This record gives sequence, C-alpha cells and structure tokens, in this order.
Amino acid sequence: MQPSTKANKTMQTLLKEERHHYILDMLRRDGKILAGKLCAELGISEDTMRRDLRELAEAGKLQRVHGGALPASPILPDHDSRERQSPEAKAAIAHAVLPLLHNGQVILIDSGTTTLQVAKILPHDLRATVITNSPPIATALAEAPLLDVIMIGGRLLKDSLATIGASVIETLSLIRADICLLGICSLHPEVGITTPDLDEAHVKRAMIHSAAEVVALAASNKLGTAAPYVVSPLNELTHLVTEKNASEQTLAPYRALGITIIQA
Repeated sequence: MQPSTKANKTMQTLLKEERHHYILDMLRRDGKILAGKLCAELGISEDTMRRDLRELAEAGKLQRVHGGALPASPILPDHDSRERQSPEAKAAIAHAVLPLLHNGQVILIDSGTTTLQVAKILPHDLRATVITNSPPIATALAEAPLLDVIMIGGRLLKDSLATIGASVIETLSLIRADICLLGICSLHPEVGITTPDLDEAHVKRAMIHSAAEVVALAASNKLGTAAPYVVSPLNELTHLVTEKNASEQTLAPYRALGITIIQA
C-alpha cells in the first residue's frame, strides 16, 4: 500500500529539516559550505542544494556566496540595543586600542558601538584631530578640551546612527588620516570586510583608502562571518583588535595575511 499524499509531504519535510541541520552542522564545523562537497555528502541534486541554501539564507542562518555559503553576520538590532550588548567586551577592546593613538594624529573614527566606547575613554590630554561620520561619537567628544572634532555631514542611516552618501565619500577623499578605527559587522579571511548596507560599505571603503593604518574593532562573534556587501579585502587592514576568547584557530588566517592581532 502506498503512503498517503499527506504522509509523503511529512516525510519530505522531515528530510528537508534533517538536511538543514546537517548543513548548519557542517557550517559550524568547517566554517564554510562548499556546494560540490555538500551535494556529494548528502546525495542531493544541485537544485535541491541551492533551494536548501536559499531557504537557510532567507532565515538568516547563513550567507550565500559563489560556490556555497558562509556563516551569516550577527543580526544587528538598533544602535541603542547594540550599545547594551557585551559592554565589558567592548570596553576591553576600546582600552586595547588606546596605545595606537598619539598626539598630533589625524584619527578617523567610524560609526559603531565599539568605536563609540573608544571615543568615551580617549585621554583628556590627547592632542589630535578626530574625524567621524557618527553623531554619537562627535557628541561624546564635545567636552574633550584638546581634540579638534570634525563631523562629516550626510544622510543619516538611522539604524547605525551614521552619516552616509556621496557628500561623506567626497569629504573622505580630501582626508589623509594617520589611522582609521573601523567599526566591523563581518570579517572573513576569504571574503574580506562586509556589511549589510551598500551605502555604508562605500563609506567604510572610502575611510580605509583615506588612512595610513586601518584598525578593525571586532567582537569574536563577527570573525569568520559574511554580510551581503563587500567593503574591502582583509589585506587593507593593518590591525585587528578583538576579544581574548578568540581561538588561535580562528585568528590564524588573519595572522597569515600579516595583520597585527591585539586581543583584549
């Protein structure tokens, strides 16, 4: 006797769920999905594989890339909610950045809740010029007696509280900064620096090109992840400042690219 249509649908749904669990386990284990390997291990067609990856991507479980998939960047809530997340880790990363900042520098500070922590703890005797596209960072530096603070105007990206757009990029093209403190959404050794917003990707790229040294401030959960829009390859970074709990296995590909790693 043949199973009923309802039973067939139930079996198909269960098999799909099993495949999805397998795919996510592979992603956690290997850090990436290779399409050909996945098809071979599961004995599925390329069409089924693409459908599974598409469904998992729509659910925010992974980021599809050419030839497979990567871990998705953490889902970013609004700026105020992000500021309340992992305050101790952000404070530790911010303190670890301070030795890189010196009198006389032109310092670019990108938007972000970790870069905001840096702004809040800058030494009061630091004599420097700080340029930022973040209204909260500019406000945090308003009382710094020896800092010259330049706020770059543009269209406000409300979720990030960052200014973006052509006017921001044009202004950045006129700047030759000593160092850029870059807020990070996602870092991956193969894909590079990525972000969920295309306009923000253009601004971050312009910041990188305007600075002699580029310091990425990234919590460990952002390492090895990818978002839809590419900012730049990792070889544009000079430093990566992250949490002390990041494993050597995770950090090894970044060290191999010549990036100076600072763990806080």
